Amino acid sequence: MACNAAFAQALNSLNHFSPALVNAAFAYHRLALHPVTYDMRCATMRTSEQLYALHEDAAPVDMLTALFEARGWPFKALSREEMSGEIQGSWANYQLRAIWRSDDNVLQLLCLPDVRVAKEKRAAAYELLALANEQLWLGHFDIWSSGHVLVYRNAAMLGDDGLLSLDQAQAIVETAVEECDRFYPAFQFVLWGDKSPRDALDSALVDAAGEA
Repeated sequence: MACNAAFAQALNSLNHFSPALVNAAFAYHRLALHPVTYDMRCATMRTSEQLYALHEDAAPVDMLTALFEARGWPFKALSREEMSGEIQGSWANYQLRAIWRSDDNVLQLLCLPDVRVAKEKRAAAYELLALANEQLWLGHFDIWSSGHVLVYRNAAMLGDDGLLSLDQAQAIVETAVEECDRFYPAFQFVLWGDKSPRDALDSALVDAAGEA
């Protein structure tokens, strides 16, 4: 909480400064984040050879849990149709949840970047959602009506065999993390820095382009 308060104060002071100073504030905030406490059974990073050994397609949840284990990311298999996990992004710790619908052969992935939208900020947040979603090729951002938390949602329709490849698993997870990393600053600018949605998005995209 102290880190977020300090970050909010920094954003307020940077409203009229250059994107370079804004980037510096975000870099400081990123370094100040507490490290993730990993589940002990997933704490040891697996070798690249073990990851490449996942060459055969598998049931979606099985493939995703194998990917998380190989990458050393904490996870929990909730059932044969659902799993959850955590990945440390550039700005925050992201909660991921995958849900497999065998009836439709659709795998849905949710990524929550730990952003809660206060009532007085919801109008601006929804405007920013619309602007951000225009920039996305895959998936979209939304605000859950229950809890009013920001969520990135994506889905993949699999073949008749209902199997997921390693490449597909990596792509859907990495896309979720990359998009949350790309737009997280924009939501922080609106929620903490009192920027307009358009200015917040422009600042965030300048920041992303500078790191590319």
